Amino acid sequence: MKTAEIKRRYLAHFEANGHAVVPSAPLPAISDPNLLFVNAGMVQFVPYFLGQQTPPYRRAVSVQKCLRTPDIDEVGKTSRHGTFFQMNGNFSFGDYFKEGAIPLAWELITKPQDQGGYGLDPDRIWPTIYLDDDEAFEIWRSIGVPAERIVRRGKADNFWSMGIPGPCGPSSELFYDRGPEYGREGGPAIDEDRYMEFWNLVFMQFERGPGTTKDDYPILGDLPAKNIDTGMGLERMASILQGVDNLYEIDEVRPILDRAAELTGKRYGAHSGHVASESHPDDVRLRVVADHVRTALMLIGDGVTPSNEGRGYVLRRIMRRAIRSIRLLGWQDRALPELLPVARDCMAPSYPELATDFDRISQYAYAEEEAFLSTLRAGTTILDTAIAETRTAGGTALSGMKAFQLHDTYGFPIDLTLEIAAEQGLTVDDEGFRRLMADQRTRAKADAQARKTGHTDVSAYRAVLDADGPVTFTGYSEVARESRVRALLGEDGPRQAATEGDTIELVLDTTPFYAEGGGQQPDQGVITVGGGQIEVFDVQQPVPGLIVHRARVVRGEVRAGETGYAEIDTTRRRAISRSHTATHLVHQTMRNFLGDSATQAGSLNAPGRLRFDFNTPTGVSPSVLHDVEQQVNEVLLADLEVHAFITSLDEARRIGAMALFGEKYGEEVRVVEVGDYARELCGGTHVARSAQLGLVKILSESSIGSGVRRVEALVGMDAFGFLAREHLLVSRLAELYRVPNEQVAERVEQTVTQLRDAEKELEKLRAQLVLGGAAALAAQARDVRGVAYVGTEAPEGAAGNDVRTLAQEIRGKIDPARPAVVAVAARANGKASLVVAVNQAARGRGLAASDLVKAAFSGRGGGSPDLAQGGGLPAAEAPNLLLTVEKAINEA
Repeated sequence: MKTAEIKRRYLAHFEANGHAVVPSAPLPAISDPNLLFVNAGMVQFVPYFLGQQTPPYRRAVSVQKCLRTPDIDEVGKTSRHGTFFQMNGNFSFGDYFKEGAIPLAWELITKPQDQGGYGLDPDRIWPTIYLDDDEAFEIWRSIGVPAERIVRRGKADNFWSMGIPGPCGPSSELFYDRGPEYGREGGPAIDEDRYMEFWNLVFMQFERGPGTTKDDYPILGDLPAKNIDTGMGLERMASILQGVDNLYEIDEVRPILDRAAELTGKRYGAHSGHVASESHPDDVRLRVVADHVRTALMLIGDGVTPSNEGRGYVLRRIMRRAIRSIRLLGWQDRALPELLPVARDCMAPSYPELATDFDRISQYAYAEEEAFLSTLRAGTTILDTAIAETRTAGGTALSGMKAFQLHDTYGFPIDLTLEIAAEQGLTVDDEGFRRLMADQRTRAKADAQARKTGHTDVSAYRAVLDADGPVTFTGYSEVARESRVRALLGEDGPRQAATEGDTIELVLDTTPFYAEGGGQQPDQGVITVGGGQIEVFDVQQPVPGLIVHRARVVRGEVRAGETGYAEIDTTRRRAISRSHTATHLVHQTMRNFLGDSATQAGSLNAPGRLRFDFNTPTGVSPSVLHDVEQQVNEVLLADLEVHAFITSLDEARRIGAMALFGEKYGEEVRVVEVGDYARELCGGTHVARSAQLGLVKILSESSIGSGVRRVEALVGMDAFGFLAREHLLVSRLAELYRVPNEQVAERVEQTVTQLRDAEKELEKLRAQLVLGGAAALAAQARDVRGVAYVGTEAPEGAAGNDVRTLAQEIRGKIDPARPAVVAVAARANGKASLVVAVNQAARGRGLAASDLVKAAFSGRGGGSPDLAQGGGLPAAEAPNLLLTVEKAINEA
């Protein structure tokens, strides 16, 4: 049975049993700040399990796309691990419980295939339950499973919690006996290779209390509404129903693996009979290629593009692992054009959008491979230099800092650094590298969390939300209103009052203040409460439904529970709204000129200016940019109505409203349309008519990452002011050049060309001046303990390249049979530098340029034994550097 058919039957079975079919959320976990990617089927339902939102249905079923980043390094080591997978899940929110979940699962997996089930042999299925879950035991017995095949297991195996205070409970897992050729008899407690888990039913009947550890589950009592969360691994069920040994042989993966094997001349599973080897490097690398190419396809399909941070970095790492692995298998040409179409054909039966959107997906993927191949070439050269320096210095390990720099600056994979270093007989300070990576991640996570939630613990926000429910936002229709102060929060949590000078977070029952989101900057303004007044400088939504005002008390005292008057800065709001509407117009117009693949990748809507990031594999020509700007301003002149309305997600899609990749939308969405020109899903604020924007002036277009471009523009009076300043500047230049305005650019180009030519001539003259005395200096070499020594200063201001060339020229003019050391000091920008050149005869005497430089700079500086340099001391130290080198020769 094909994987797509397994998915279809799952959805059909539960839909027939009263479950609402819920589409998979996109892989990027946009709605959860604690996750990069959705990693389980229940993620999009978490607000319902926690009671933060009321579910729109009592029963739900989904097939969720998932990605687990901790498994990236495990892929290839076994036949079970993968990064991308699909989780079939059915959920009950206070409806049925164990008595419903267990029979529903059993019916689907054992019902004959010609009746819509999976047709598994009931005698080969082993359920596991929590130690004291007698209720589940009796239900399994009642449907015919013998007691000896129902295995009781402990907390580590059959008790589930989200890792935070909240619902928890026992689980029941289903295992399939693959047969004696896979391992020992005795059930899943004896051998989890032979007995493969494929379904997990979680019964959320208890609540974990606050202040508990991950392994501590004090049960406070039954939850008011018992919930069901079940997950069936689609890939694992496919391996069972397709009769294959591992996840890499199912129909959605094996063709990719086979194509990689064909390209490289390898054969998967050729090393240990019918079961693929767990350790042979060919099988391991083929698995990495197959898994990672499929994962990259799914990520780019959901709007993630390669970058150096966050989700884009995970994608980049996955793609580069795949490319490197196939190169290690012997394929040196571009691999993704050979493999990505195969992955598309594997996955399109379940996700047709992968086929229709493949042009966009492949453009990003192929561009990333080209970039990585260049990285490999550059990084290998830098790594070779670092290895040579380490070996010359007598070291046996490459520093963690050097490995981190290669990784962080050049994108050079750490595993490749480890492998190349090992080939040269060196180890790598892997612990130091991991520590630096961890520090970097910690800083980034702290910065992101502080921006989102300030310094208050998230649990404090949840407590406020739980106490009074979501905050009502009225800012679409009003800019001021009365409202009750629901809560005040300080760095230490809730507080009753705040006085002049305090910085606080304030929650109102209802607010006109817009919380930062969707690229739109937050409102600012004033809230007056009793005799106190606060200035709001930031507004955030740290948890869904809760709007938090960050503010300073500028007068009097503010107390929780009092009624206040909230008033936004309308001048700022109007300017931001103009920018947001302009962003919609720029987005639509870019798509008009570049095609539908030019989708939004990010934005910033600030007072008077906008920043719009969009996906496209190549730059935008100046002529296209000019045409985009002109068309946008023609829309402004047309004075189109800007209209916002609420509709269903299906209806929004039907009328062509643009949705952003990676965003998770509910059943109801807000659509903003500018006449018939632009239509987009958006929760932000906008102008009433397009003419209110006044003018849009595009300032620049540039690359901000592989396949992502950025346009920056000014809107309204900021645009007019910019053009006025530009006009004054051009007029002034026209006066200086004594030409009409339209000829200014040509004259400036001529001037720049003349200046560059003059600079080149000056460089030639400086080089001639520096090098002109090389022969005379060589002839004046002094004998220092049998070594011809030349110590001299280059003309002040000499370029670094000229100083190095002078040292080499002098060395070249000394008899090569005579040991020679040349030291050239230079002064520039108030600093002294030193270049030392040593010939082969001096090397034979034990002299090395790198050692002599380090002697002059107290251990700093670097280079090779033949040529080395250092710098950074005050310019007055130049003569002393030459004396230090001479002293070091004397003492050698």
